Amino acid sequence: MRTVIAGGHGQIALRLERLLAGRGDEVAGIVRRPEQASDLLAAGAEPVVCDLETADVAEVARHLEGADAVVFAAGAGPGSGNARKDTVDRGAAVLCADAAEAAGVRRWLMVSAMSADASLQGTPEGMDPVFADYLRAKGAADDDLRARTNLDWTVLRPGRLTDGPGTGRVHLAPETGRGEVTRDDVAAVLLALLDEPRTAGLTLELIGGRMPIPEAIDEVAGVAGS
Repeated sequence: MRTVIAGGHGQIALRLERLLAGRGDEVAGIVRRPEQASDLLAAGAEPVVCDLETADVAEVARHLEGADAVVFAAGAGPGSGNARKDTVDRGAAVLCADAAEAAGVRRWLMVSAMSADASLQGTPEGMDPVFADYLRAKGAADDDLRARTNLDWTVLRPGRLTDGPGTGRVHLAPETGRGEVTRDDVAAVLLALLDEPRTAGLTLELIGGRMPIPEAIDEVAGVAGS
């Protein structure tokens, strides 16, 4: 299996690259800066330098040719302003989805965010305005993806991310409520989702929990197929 990860230098992406390479899969990571390539190589991934804010569909499609799946894990990141929430968190996601369709890659995983909502009005009390723009951008990207019939998409919305060691146990459901989840466990869930086509068409929230990841995936897939 060959998987291409947009945002290949992100913390979750690097973890997923190690997992994919460790089981013998081919994995490539799209990065913006050439100096990030060494970290991907160390993780067992092929670095692909491409700026998703300036590339066009044809360029990105060339990087996706021959892939079995795409994982969108790109983001403008902390410290970026309102404009880049739109150009990266929304715009780059739409670009990559267009490119996947052009390249004939159907399987698509979106790393989204809990409470992502394109219709969010203003800035809720106590929320940073840039974070509100981030939730709107992620919500718009999710809406665009879920309207596509040429992609077998799954949207994963993790809770608050932590860097502790993975537990291998999660709560995965259409709605979980607020909670934390380790980046290790998010990467492990993404790996399991890639292997389970019955999760296509689902939007799932993810937090830490009690159920082993394989059982959690099987449960949501079984409900979807019933």
